[in-house]
Amino acid sequence: MKKAGSVIMLVVGILLSILGFTALAGGIAASVLGTAQGDGYFTSGSARFSVASHALTTPRLDAVGEGVPPRLPFDIGTLRLRAASAEPGREIFIGIAPQADIERYLLGVHHTELLEVNSRPFRAEYRDIPGTTTPAPPAEQTFWNTSVSGTGEQELTWDLATGSWAIVVMNADASPGVDADVQAGFRSDLIWPAATGLLIGGAIGLAIGVPLLVSGAVGLGRHAEPPSRGPRGPLPQFPGGAPGLASAPEMQGTPPASQADPLTPAENAPYPARLLGRLDPALSRWMWLVKWFLAIPHFIVLAFLWFAFLVTTIVAGFAILITGRYPRPLFTFNVGVLRWNWRVAFYAYAAAGTDLYPPFTLARTNYPADFEVDYPERLSRGLVLVKWWLLAIPHLLVVAAFAGTTWTWQAETDDLGTTYERGTGLSLLGLLVLIAVVVLLFTGRYLRPLFGLIMGINRWIYRVLAYTALMRDEYPPFRLDQGPDEVPHPAVGTQLDGAVLPEAGPAPRP
Repeated sequence: MKKAGSVIMLVVGILLSILGFTALAGGIAASVLGTAQGDGYFTSGSARFSVASHALTTPRLDAVGEGVPPRLPFDIGTLRLRAASAEPGREIFIGIAPQADIERYLLGVHHTELLEVNSRPFRAEYRDIPGTTTPAPPAEQTFWNTSVSGTGEQELTWDLATGSWAIVVMNADASPGVDADVQAGFRSDLIWPAATGLLIGGAIGLAIGVPLLVSGAVGLGRHAEPPSRGPRGPLPQFPGGAPGLASAPEMQGTPPASQADPLTPAENAPYPARLLGRLDPALSRWMWLVKWFLAIPHFIVLAFLWFAFLVTTIVAGFAILITGRYPRPLFTFNVGVLRWNWRVAFYAYAAAGTDLYPPFTLARTNYPADFEVDYPERLSRGLVLVKWWLLAIPHLLVVAAFAGTTWTWQAETDDLGTTYERGTGLSLLGLLVLIAVVVLLFTGRYLRPLFGLIMGINRWIYRVLAYTALMRDEYPPFRLDQGPDEVPHPAVGTQLDGAVLPEAGPAPRP
C-alpha cells in the first residue's frame, strides 16, 4: 500500500473512531439516564431558593428552537416542577408562559432572574432587576400555558413545546420575598430510542473506523524507518537487546537479560528506550515566546495521532496476550508518534532547545531531537495485564511530580453551603524550562547544567511512556540520566570479554 493511501485510511479511521467512541459514550450515558428515571422522571434534589423580590424567573427556555412546526409527531419530553413555600400555610404559585408575556407582566416590577445553579455543592446565581410596580396576583392572568397555586407542595407538569418560554415562582398574593423549596424532574420517551440509536451508531463507527485506523497505522509503520538503529548509528547490545556496551554472552554474576527478572534489571544498565536532544548553540533570545503558536499545526496533528496511539496500543496489547509479540508495524508507528511528540516538545515547551521547526513525519530524521525504542522479539503475556497501571504506579507518581501541574484547594462556607475552588500552577519541568528561557532572554545563553537536568526529566518521562505503552518488559530505572544523549552506566567491577572495568567515576558527558 502506498503511503498516501495509508495516511487516508488513518485519517478516515481516526475520524470514524472518534465519532464512534463519542456516540457510544453518549449511548451509555443515555442508557444510564433512562435507567435512573425511577418513577418515570429523572429528578433533581430539592433546593431552597430565597429572593427578596416579587418573583423568581428562569432565563429564556428555547425548548426546541425557531422554525420548528408547533406540533411534532413525537413527544419531546415532560417537565415536572414541585414547589412548596418555606413558610407553612403560605400559598405558592408556579407558572409557565411565553417569555414575551412574562416580560410584559413583570415590566417595572422588582423581580429576580435565576442565572445558574450548581448542584454539588448547591449554589445559585441571580440577576436582580429593580422596579417599583406591584404586580397583580399571578393566578388572575390568562396567558399562562400551565400553572398551579396553593398551600403545601404544588406540582406542575408541562409537555415541552416549541417557542421561547419562562418559568415563574411567586407568592400567590404577589407579595415580595419568595422563599420556596423547588424540585425539578424530566422524562422523555425519546431517551431509550436515542440511547439505542447512539449505541448502534457508535458500534458501527468503531467497527469500520478501528480496522481502518489500524490498517493505516500498519501501512505507515511499514513505510517508516525500522527502529533498529540508535540516534548515533548502530549501538552494541547487551544480551536481550538492551543498547550500550558490547558484552560477552554472560556478565560476571549477572544472568542474561532473557533469564533475568524484567522487573529488576541491573541498576546501572542502559534502558532500551533512548531519548536524544542536542542544544542549539545559537538559540534566539526571543523566539521561545512564539514557538507555542508556531507549533499549533503540530498540536492539532498530534491530538489525532495520540488517539490513534491509544487504539493501536490496545490492539497491540491483545496481540501480545495471544502471540507474545508486539506487531512490528504498530510498534514502529507508535514509536514514531512518541518521536514526533518529543520533537515538538523539545522545540516548543519541554526544553525549547532548538529553533529548527520540527518535521511532519513519523520517521527518523536528522532533527536535533530523537526518540528510539529497541524492538523486543518477545514480550511477557502476563505483564501486559499489570505493567501499564499497577507496576507503573511508582513511576507515574514521579512523572506526575515532574510534569503534573500543582494543585491548590480553597474552601469557603456561606449560607448556601460549601463551595470549592481549585487552582493550577507550573509543573517542575515547566518551571525549569521557564527559568532557562528567561535566562536565555537576558543573557543569550542557555544554561547547560539546567539543560542537562531538563533532559534527564524528559528522559525519565519517555521511558515510562514506552513501558506503559507495552513496548518493553524491562522496568524503567529510577534515575536521571542527564545530558543531551544517553550515557551507558556499566556497573563497577563488571567483567566484559575478560576485562574488568576500573572503579572510576561516571563516563564523561559530551
